Amino acid sequence: MFTGIIQTQARVVSANQINGVMQLTIAVEKQYIQQLNLGASIAINGCCLTVVKVLASDDLMAQVYFDVIDETLKLTNLGKLELGSLVNYERSVTFGTELGGHIVSGHIHCTAKVVQIVKQQSNYKMQLCIPPQWQKYVLYKGFVAINGASLTVGNVDEQGFWLHLIPETLAITNLDAAKLGDEFNIEVDQQTYTIINTVENYLRQQS
Repeated sequence: MFTGIIQTQARVVSANQINGVMQLTIAVEKQYIQQLNLGASIAINGCCLTVVKVLASDDLMAQVYFDVIDETLKLTNLGKLELGSLVNYERSVTFGTELGGHIVSGHIHCTAKVVQIVKQQSNYKMQLCIPPQWQKYVLYKGFVAINGASLTVGNVDEQGFWLHLIPETLAITNLDAAKLGDEFNIEVDQQTYTIINTVENYLRQQS
């Protein structure tokens, strides 16, 4: 379980696909691997991955290794990672963690494409196009996790929805590097997902 509050960005050291499995290695500052055990969960661009190896590369940096299976590559943007790509990094929740975002599972539902970016001095917003079957779970002023970052949904339209990003979010996450056509990992709010599906199932049974 995660909070959707990105702790830092990590850099991709290697991303090699062999027999449908990506062997992903990232470099991150050592402070973000303290007491990190094999088998621990880390959200990389919002996707919950299992640590398979950790190595200290020097006094400041460490490398963390993951195996990313084909199903994950199909549903997320991790398959498009390249050497040098920056990814959002969040360790899993521990007892006493401040919950500043919303509960995030790390299970990606779909990807959304960036179709418009508006940069102004006091306003940075972008429009995302989401697959139609997921549109009903994204509500104005509701929660959504974008590449693992807990954000509030702006206006919703027939294509998808808008995000309004503050400087702090842009500084800590990789959303600032987005270009038109890029895809973000999307995890809809689990509470919204559950309520809508429960109501739809009930109405279907009644009919």
